Amino acid sequence: MRPNELTPLFASVQALTGIGPRLIVLLKKCLDLPQGVTEPRVLDLLWHLPNGVIDRRAEPMVAGAVPGSIATLKVRVLKHKAPPRGNRRAPYKVYTEDESGRLELVFFRAEHKFIERQLPIGEERYVSGRVERYADTLQMSHPDYIVPPEARDDLPLLEPVYPLTAGLSGKVLQKATLQALDQIHPLTEWQDETWLKAREWPGFAEALHRLHRPVEASDVSPGSAPWQRLAYDELLAGQLALGLVRQSIKAQSGRIVKGAGHIRARIADALPFSLTNSQREAVREIEADMAAPQRMLRLLQGDVGSGKTVVALMAMAVAVEAGTQAAFMAPTEVLARQHMETITLLAEKAGLRLALLTGREKGRPRKDILDRLAAGEIDILIGTHALFQADVVFHDLAFAVIDEQHRFGVHQRLSLQSKGKGAATDVLVMTATPIPRTLLMTHYGDLDVSKLTEKPPGRKSIITTKSSLDRIEGVIDGIRRMLQKGAQVYWVCPLIESSELTQLAAAEERHAHLYQIFGKEAVGLLHGGMSAQTKDAAMDAFAEGRLKILVATTVIEVGVDVPNATIMVIEHAERFGLAQLHQLRGRVGRGERQSYCMLLYKPPLGETAQARLDMMRETEDGFLIAEKDLDLRGGGEVLGARQSGTPGFRVAEVPNFEALLSAARDDAKLILANDLQLATPRGEALRALLYIFECDEAVRLFRAA
Repeated sequence: MRPNELTPLFASVQALTGIGPRLIVLLKKCLDLPQGVTEPRVLDLLWHLPNGVIDRRAEPMVAGAVPGSIATLKVRVLKHKAPPRGNRRAPYKVYTEDESGRLELVFFRAEHKFIERQLPIGEERYVSGRVERYADTLQMSHPDYIVPPEARDDLPLLEPVYPLTAGLSGKVLQKATLQALDQIHPLTEWQDETWLKAREWPGFAEALHRLHRPVEASDVSPGSAPWQRLAYDELLAGQLALGLVRQSIKAQSGRIVKGAGHIRARIADALPFSLTNSQREAVREIEADMAAPQRMLRLLQGDVGSGKTVVALMAMAVAVEAGTQAAFMAPTEVLARQHMETITLLAEKAGLRLALLTGREKGRPRKDILDRLAAGEIDILIGTHALFQADVVFHDLAFAVIDEQHRFGVHQRLSLQSKGKGAATDVLVMTATPIPRTLLMTHYGDLDVSKLTEKPPGRKSIITTKSSLDRIEGVIDGIRRMLQKGAQVYWVCPLIESSELTQLAAAEERHAHLYQIFGKEAVGLLHGGMSAQTKDAAMDAFAEGRLKILVATTVIEVGVDVPNATIMVIEHAERFGLAQLHQLRGRVGRGERQSYCMLLYKPPLGETAQARLDMMRETEDGFLIAEKDLDLRGGGEVLGARQSGTPGFRVAEVPNFEALLSAARDDAKLILANDLQLATPRGEALRALLYIFECDEAVRLFRAA
C-alpha cells in the first residue's frame, strides 16, 4: 500500500481551497499529466516547475526607482482621479508619494470601488510592479501587488514564473501551488547522507519549497542544488524501477527453445547476399537467449537498411524448428503488409507457413486464419495491434517480434507475451531509430541490447543536398531529367492539407502541383487520412513502377521498401527532427543505383534547423545522428514520447544529466544487489520515492513480493 504520508499528494487538486470546475479545466490544459491520469492532483501541481523568477527585492525610495525596472515601493495614498464619465479609454489614476517624490498608479478599465478599497486615501501601502517614466512623471501601471504594511510578508520578493495557459493567471496558479506545498508531510530521507552533503543538496521537501518559494533567484534554475536534487531523485526512481522489472523478468521461468538449424540453412541459401558480421552476432545472441531457461527480452537496434528483418526471420525460424510458433507485430498496416511481402519470398523457399492478420481481415477469412493458428497450421503470424485481441489464440507461441518498439506501450508488449504457454514467450523488440546510450539507460534498461552497425554489402552512400524553396523549379527540372532515366521519387510534405495558420506545403497541394507538370498517371498521393485500401493501392502502384512520384506525409517514414526509388525530396525539412529526416532518407538507397536526398527549406534557417540539415549532409551514421538529435531536442521528443506514451521526465532534463544518470544507475545497481526486496530502512524510504515518481510497474512487483 502507498504510505499514508503520501496520500495528500495523490489527492485531487479540488481538495485545495479555491479550485472549482473552471480552474480544473484550465489546470488540465496547463499541467503535464502522466498517461492515464485524467484529473489534476496535488502532486501534478508540485511538478509544474517555474521557468523563471521576478525579483521584487529592490525597495528604493520613489525618486530612486529606475524606469523600466521592477520595484517594491512603500507609498502614502494622496488622492484618486477617476476618468471623465463616458470616456472609457482614459485611465483611472491614484496619486501617491513618499518622502522623496510622487508616483502615479495607473489603471485602465478598472473597477473603481475595488481600487478605492485597495488604496484608501491617507493610508500607506506597498506596491510592486514595473516603474515607467511618462513625461516628467513616474508611473506604475496596474501594480502586480498592493498590500498594507501588516501584510508585507505576503508579498513575494522572489516570485516564480510558471508556464501558463490562456485564462489561467500566474497568481492563481501560485496560490494553488503554495497550498500544495503544505501537503508535503515529513518523509524519511532515501538518499545517502554523505552523497547529499558532498553536493550541498537539500532534502526532498526543502528542494520543492525552494523551487516554488525561492530563497535566491538562482533556485529556479535547472542547475541549482534544489532542482539537481529532484532530478537525481527522478533518475534514481527510474533506474530502480527498471532494475526491479529486469530482475523480475529474469526470475520468471521461461522455456528452452532450440532448433536443429535446417530452416535457417534454407533461408541463408535463399538470401541474395551474405549476412553481415553484426547480423550473425545478433542471431547468435538471440539463439543463446532462446536456449536459456530464463525468459528473453532483447532489443535489436539497427540503422535504416541494416537488415533487422532478416535477423528477426532467422530468430523466428529457431522457434519453428523447435516445433513452436512465432509472431511478428508491426505498428501500421502498411508496414505489416510490407513485412509480409519481404518475408514471404524467403519463407516459401524455407517451407515456412505464414499468415497476415490486421484490422482489415474480417468474417470468414479472419476465422480461417484463427482456426489454422489455434490448430498449429500457421508457423509465423504477421500483423498489427490486431494480434492483441482476445480471440487470437496460438497453438504454441514461443517467440514474438515487436517492430518499432517505441510505438507500443509496455502493457502491449506484456499482452503479446501472455499469449504463450505459461506466459513464457521470448520477445525481441526492434527499432530502426538508433537510440543514444543515455536513452537506452533511461527507457530501455529492462532490455538486453543487440546492435546492427553495418549495411548489407553493395549499398551506396546517399548524396544529400539542401536547397531553398525559392529554387523549387530548378529541383523539379532536375527530377524531370532523373525520371527520364527511370528513377522514382518520394516527395514528403509535413501536412496533409494547408491551413490559414501555416505556410507549410501541404501534401494535397503539392500533389496537385506536380501532376499538372508530370501528368496525373505519374503522380500518386499517400497520407494518414486516406483509407487503408486507398493507401495500399497507392503504395502498390509506386512499388510496381506505375507511379513515378509518390507525394506523401511521414506515413512512409518506417519500413516501406521500394528498391527502384532513388530520390527523396523532403519539403520544409527544417520542420522535421533529425531522427525523422534520417528515417525518411532511409527509404531510398535500397538498390544498386545512386540515390539522392534533397532537403528543401524555407529561409531564413534558425540555428537549430541549420545544425540539423548540416548534420544530415555530413553523415549517414544513424547512431551519430541520434546523439545529435538528443542534444538538440531532448529525450522525450527523440523517442516520440508524446505520441507513444513513453515516459518523459518531469524534472530530470537538466544540465549535468548524463553524470546524474550514470550515478543513479550505479546507485540503483548497488541498492538492488544488497536489498532486492527494498526491505531495509533505506529500502522502505526508496519505496516512497518509487510511489512519488509513479513507477507503477516496479511498485506492483514489490507489492506482490
